[in-house]
Amino acid sequence: MTAAGDGPWLDDAAGRLVRPFTVSNGRTRPTVALDLISQVMATGATPLGYLGPEHELALDLCRAPVSVAEVAAHLKLPAAVTKVLLSDLVDCGALTTKPPEFHHNPTDRALLEAVLDGLRRQL
Repeated sequence: MTAAGDGPWLDDAAGRLVRPFTVSNGRTRPTVALDLISQVMATGATPLGYLGPEHELALDLCRAPVSVAEVAAHLKLPAAVTKVLLSDLVDCGALTTKPPEFHHNPTDRALLEAVLDGLRRQL
């Protein structure tokens, strides 16, 4: 078992010892609009106030631009919880966020057909 502050609170036999929504104090809605492919990056500013261990791990993961989905995967937390943690860090100035950039029209018929063809080949 790891000590509090050493990372996610896990036990090899029992799994996560702290429920995911406990990490966000039960909050389920972020204060900043984030989707799974939004990019977040640390600003270098020192956050004021107490940060939990998951906040610190998230901030460490964001030294280079990274997607919300990647942060959630590394933290082993649900995306909803991760979005709340990341929005806390944006609110205190420790993170900056950038909406995803689409170089193609996401509803482009040719692109959607290519994705469908690729999925069909996999099945």
